[in-house]
Amino acid sequence: MKQSAEKMLVEGMDLTACSATPVRVNIEELQMRITQGTFSFLPDLTDEQIRSQVDYALDRGWAVSVEHTDDPHPRNTFWEIWGPPMFDLRDAAGALAEVQACRRAFPDRYIKVNAFDSTRGWETVRLSFIVQRPSTEPGFALERQEGAGRNVRYTIRSYAVQRPSGERY
Repeated sequence: MKQSAEKMLVEGMDLTACSATPVRVNIEELQMRITQGTFSFLPDLTDEQIRSQVDYALDRGWAVSVEHTDDPHPRNTFWEIWGPPMFDLRDAAGALAEVQACRRAFPDRYIKVNAFDSTRGWETVRLSFIVQRPSTEPGFALERQEGAGRNVRYTIRSYAVQRPSGERY
């Protein structure tokens, strides 16, 4: 790893390209992170930041729900729902209480908050963000399959699903 005031390179990756100030990175702390939903490229949200986002959704009349999963594959769009959707919720404290309860029940799962807009006659996800991650995120494998001629197909396989549901984290 080379360090300087102007540029920091980690195994050939420029970490200052997106930032005006240099960033210090510990190589041992670099790990794969699931990047599904809003804010997924940012550090984990605090409870106060979660409350602010839920307030934002409620101010627009959107319903809020909490979901969890142990299979975060990008095509797994149907996570398990925690309790019923909160259609009549007016205070973010209610959603935060549900997030806390879900965290206690599933401390090693991904948990996300969704906000739905039903003003057009159907529910549309307007906001979705992860509020908890397992302590270790195992990542994905890219598998290449060669077919007839020059046909090449790729698929993503989650390392998490190598173990049965409920034992993945």
